[in-house]
Amino acid sequence: MTPSAPFTGSAAPRIRRNDYAVLDVPSPGAWEPRLSVSVVIPARNCQEELDLTLAALAAQSYPDHLLEVIAVDDGSGPPLRLPRIAPSRTRVVPARPGGWGIAWALQTGTALAEGDVVHRVDADILPYRDHVESHMRWHHLADYLVVLGTLRFADVTGGLPSPSDVRNAVDARDEDALFDLPSSAAHDWWEELVDQYDGFRKAPSAVLHRIHVGATVSLPADLLRTAGGLDTSLVLAEDTDLGYRLTQTGAVFVPDRAARSWHLGRPTAMLRGDEVRRYNSPFIADRIPYRRFLRVEGGRQWLVPYVEVLVDASAGGYERVSGTVDTALVSTLPDVQVTLTGPWDTLENERRAPLDDPRLDLRLVQGRYANDGRVRFAVSAPPTAAPAPFRLICPPGWGVAADTLDRLVKHADEGDLGLLYVALDEDADGVLCARLERTASVARATRLVKDGENLDDVIHETFGSEWLDGETWGFTRLDPADRLPRSSRNTEAAYWKALAVQRKIDGGRLKSRLTALEKEIAKLRKEASKGKGDTARWRAKAEQWRVEAVRLRRERDLTILRRAARKAQNLLRNRDEPPSR
Repeated sequence: MTPSAPFTGSAAPRIRRNDYAVLDVPSPGAWEPRLSVSVVIPARNCQEELDLTLAALAAQSYPDHLLEVIAVDDGSGPPLRLPRIAPSRTRVVPARPGGWGIAWALQTGTALAEGDVVHRVDADILPYRDHVESHMRWHHLADYLVVLGTLRFADVTGGLPSPSDVRNAVDARDEDALFDLPSSAAHDWWEELVDQYDGFRKAPSAVLHRIHVGATVSLPADLLRTAGGLDTSLVLAEDTDLGYRLTQTGAVFVPDRAARSWHLGRPTAMLRGDEVRRYNSPFIADRIPYRRFLRVEGGRQWLVPYVEVLVDASAGGYERVSGTVDTALVSTLPDVQVTLTGPWDTLENERRAPLDDPRLDLRLVQGRYANDGRVRFAVSAPPTAAPAPFRLICPPGWGVAADTLDRLVKHADEGDLGLLYVALDEDADGVLCARLERTASVARATRLVKDGENLDDVIHETFGSEWLDGETWGFTRLDPADRLPRSSRNTEAAYWKALAVQRKIDGGRLKSRLTALEKEIAKLRKEASKGKGDTARWRAKAEQWRVEAVRLRRERDLTILRRAARKAQNLLRNRDEPPSR
């Protein structure tokens, strides 16, 4: 199926950050739909619930000829079947071989989907009559919106209605009568989060992914492809992970309270919340850098870095490039990755005179970092740092202080800024600068920029930008001579100088971890004071963090001094030995 009409996102008012209020959204029934939608339902061993979901979808106000439904059977026994009451263009398909789980089933369904928009609905959701239409009215206004419906958890202990009862109630707009409202439950944490940020219009970038709940969510099919689809290695938290990656595409998240639905019973996340959080924590920590409290350990490498540092290795010699890279890698921010761009594909292993090789400096850079897991090589830089949320583009020959990256990111987050220019030097050609880019802002601007328009101007319009002074923020010009090999007579002095630098770095890392722990303590104490049912758990966890913070304070200096003493003893023991060739 070809798209029924082009999206109007490029002509719509540009949304600043997540403030979608600039869009003039029509009321259900007061507009003319033209985009097609594919409702994809992952399902397993839930024939009775699926029958009700399809019955509710059969009574939707959205035009039937623009609606297709794909229910993906994730290995049910017996296999799921297509019921009598369902939208006219509904099919039940098996998940493709080779995997299992919700993400795997959704990937199967989205690969088959023909609609302009993909709308995920769980197999235990009964959408109200205007549910799909409420989602779709937003997608006709811009092509980078992620729309989320609202849930109410039904008490199903008294049994379920029949499919015909569901269809009749939805068709008559009498959905509230399907279940007992007083005994149902609201989606409390989700509603509170939306209210906290004024309908999510004032939500900062680091928070957006938190409301991406998979029970009922829709987005343009192209946006889903841009984000990379579902991570099929995940069997839980696939919606949280996708929400994070959608943030990096520059998506705007719209929680629509008009898109109402019943959830049949309470989900596992509510019934076994602590177990779900425990299970998800290592997978989320690895993939979502915004969850800083899950990344307090130093010396770790993560699947998705917090900051990518981009250095053009072809724009400077070995000493200048390695100087920049090395200062970035000893950042107090633990999750940094460096990308070195250059013509690496031209470095063949042909016979050559090693010292007279015209590509000698590139080979030295490659040799220095080829086995460092934090450094990668690219012939050219991708348009954004996705999935990393930030990218620092730094010219070779400039170093950064240990806390520079941490400070820059925090400054950008204070105003949710999209771009920071850091002025380094000025000459006849203009101002030499480094730049910290927010991935979401660059992706959004790339989608919206028009011919003849400057990309940075669009970033400023949609997220904001700011100029900073390099010296104030810890940038220094490096002396290439300092990177040359030293004679053995200078080894001891250089060692003690390096040890002092390392001690400062170690102290900074521990200080950074202590700061994160103290923030977590404050957060947990605040949660505990709310008087919720899980107060005891929060207090116990806060006490655990407090004890660890005290221990770190006591051991910080002792650990550094012990390390220095051991290294000093080794140096003194070996100082009279002749230098190795």
